[in-house]
Amino acid sequence: MIFVERVILHCDANSYYASVECLYTPSIRSRPVAVCGDPQARHGIVLTKNPLAKSYGVRTGEAIWQARQKCPDLVCVPPDFPLYVRFSERMRRLYQRYSDRVESFGLDEAWIDLSAPGFTFEDGVYAAHEIRLRVRRELGITISVGVADNKIFAKLGSDLKKPDAVTPIPPDEIASIVWPRPVEELLYVGPSTRRRLAELNVSTIGDLAHCDERALLRRLGKNGATLKRYACGQDRSPVRPTEHVVPAKSIGNSTTPPHDLQNMDDARCLFYLLAESVAARLRQSGVRARCVSIHARDVSLVTRSAQRMLPRPSYLTDDLASAAMSLFGERFAHGFPYRSVGLSCSMLSPDDEPIQLDFTGEAARLLHAEELEHTIDGLRRRFGHRIVQRGVVLSDAACARIDPVEDHTIHPVPFYSGQA
Repeated sequence: MIFVERVILHCDANSYYASVECLYTPSIRSRPVAVCGDPQARHGIVLTKNPLAKSYGVRTGEAIWQARQKCPDLVCVPPDFPLYVRFSERMRRLYQRYSDRVESFGLDEAWIDLSAPGFTFEDGVYAAHEIRLRVRRELGITISVGVADNKIFAKLGSDLKKPDAVTPIPPDEIASIVWPRPVEELLYVGPSTRRRLAELNVSTIGDLAHCDERALLRRLGKNGATLKRYACGQDRSPVRPTEHVVPAKSIGNSTTPPHDLQNMDDARCLFYLLAESVAARLRQSGVRARCVSIHARDVSLVTRSAQRMLPRPSYLTDDLASAAMSLFGERFAHGFPYRSVGLSCSMLSPDDEPIQLDFTGEAARLLHAEELEHTIDGLRRRFGHRIVQRGVVLSDAACARIDPVEDHTIHPVPFYSGQA
């Protein structure tokens, strides 16, 4: 019997989007299935796939035509994000029957803190099996569960054995279970960090655990010391309570337009479209932003980014779009064509902070502009985003049909980290 200070579970729904689609469409359950973006909108990539499609070599993130070359009988279905969100809420409610400390990690993953006086590690493994069976019986999909005394190793455990499995990582078996694993399997070690660690001859989690901390600090800064603690099983980060809301550090949006951006007019149209979406979300969140960042991906899929400070915090569309276009003109104007662009805002501050009035009337003009944008927000909530559109957006009929609010896509977190 192992007594530990904490017992943490990490629950990961297997092939989440595809599993939900197969659950609601029985006719495709025995076939290779991939949930894919819309090729007509140039979003034609595989978002997730079921185990049968995976057995053919179909990979998340590859183009649909590549997936069909590997699996000619592949069933491609469009994503239904509202359905996935509703189903995710059902899973979370089931988890909350076991603890009030349930922290979501994307739509398909969650940590559960079962720690309690007298609660043993073996009790946690038993609870993990019970949750796994209940999800399969009550919701109709499968999950993999990792059990550990910290969030990082619980996440690693859920990745080690799929589908429909429980993988415990007891504290006294870290050396045999965790340390031989490739370092990129540790949460927060992405491709760039893995390359930097390779320069230090760190290829496994055990290598990272035993690496000289001073060398890690020189190579990775404070992040190096943090990753070393993670590799040693010293993660003490809490599982946040169910009702806890983490304040946003940045708000942004990006899109792939119906055609490549060929010139500055194309870029201006798209950046105003994105700026309107981001500015509306800033106002909805009750914050203003001081820093504007943009990124652009060319037709070779090479992405570049840049950022700029605003003279004052703002949530006005014109301020965000003007800063974005100024940056784009300085940094990216010679790199056309571009396949996609994005805009995000950071250094957020509450919008109820006082504004210094002046004798020039500039502050009064800003207040009037903010009132106007709040009025437009109200119209769009009632009648849809396209009820009011800017002339610069209407200059491109194809881009004008983009709804940056409704088309805002939610992916599982691993989709971005290359772990899906």
